[in-house]
Amino acid sequence: MVYERHLAREIYGATLLVLAAFLSLFAFFDLLHEMAEIGKDNYQLQHAVAYVALTLPGRAYEIFPIAVLIGSLYALTLLARHSEITVLRAAGLSTANLLTTLAKIGVVFVVVTFILGEFVAPPAERAAQQLRLTAMSKLVGQEFRSGLWVKDGLSFINVREVLPDASLRQIRVYGFDEMYRLRSISEAAEGRFLPPGHWRLTRVVKTEFDATPGQESARVTRQDELVWQSALSPDILAVLLVVPERMSLVNLYQYIRHLSDNQQKTERYEIALWKKLIYPLAALVMMALALPFAYAHSRQGAVSVKVFAGVMLGILFHMLNGLFSHLGVINNWQPLMAAMTPSVIFLLAAATMLWWVERR
Repeated sequence: MVYERHLAREIYGATLLVLAAFLSLFAFFDLLHEMAEIGKDNYQLQHAVAYVALTLPGRAYEIFPIAVLIGSLYALTLLARHSEITVLRAAGLSTANLLTTLAKIGVVFVVVTFILGEFVAPPAERAAQQLRLTAMSKLVGQEFRSGLWVKDGLSFINVREVLPDASLRQIRVYGFDEMYRLRSISEAAEGRFLPPGHWRLTRVVKTEFDATPGQESARVTRQDELVWQSALSPDILAVLLVVPERMSLVNLYQYIRHLSDNQQKTERYEIALWKKLIYPLAALVMMALALPFAYAHSRQGAVSVKVFAGVMLGILFHMLNGLFSHLGVINNWQPLMAAMTPSVIFLLAAATMLWWVERR
């Protein structure tokens, strides 16, 4: 219909404008923050600019529902100010029909948010962190002074250094039997991943222990090169580069399965997985929340005041999203409940506001 195309054009244009403004603001402040790091090792201005540019898809994913809220609110308020919403309602367009129209328009936002979060932001974020770490000659991460520790079945793996290209240095593998008695210690100077699922270890020293009662002994073997099969992979190591909220669904699922197989806590990553599935739908909730503001006449509030209210609501949604993620981990809530609660709260708020303006 003509009015649907008109609404879509106004909402899409306003949302893109708001998103561009937010991204410009974030890019400016992120670049200012990176200025303090320029000059360390080989980290120069071009590295800082590239780093900030690569983090923008992740920023866009995070603020997209907020941009949709403010853009929809601004577009609908302007239409109401020009009496276009009033004309549509007088012509017989009900609130349910208008919500259906907004949902059709919002499907594009849902798809764009999903694509950003699944296919664009995760690889861009990983590339950004790798670029920064490589230029500054830093390691990917160390959880303890002794390096990174990973459990793989009956083995415990200690990696002293993880480089940005996912290669390993100073590796130790402690092998245990079913009774958790130490059976072997393997040490390697370096390790590189060989697709589809092996590591090539160099300068390997393996100490094997024979715990037969009365015949305790140890045997040491040395190898210049060894092919080692392990559940440890670059995708798992990438967790150290990308926060769970910016990981892809595939990587989240694989890492959750790895943690579960090794009887480790998965709550934080399960919440992040459900958020990845639910977060794109937040765009529809934000559009529904913007509609009650359009029903209020211009004399009841200036456009700028309503836009400011939209900004405050967007910030509140962003804060609640982070808050419920942390509360879910702390209180062992169901991951689905922790992930969907902020969107449900805002959906109920939208329904309440629509009921109130309709009753008036």
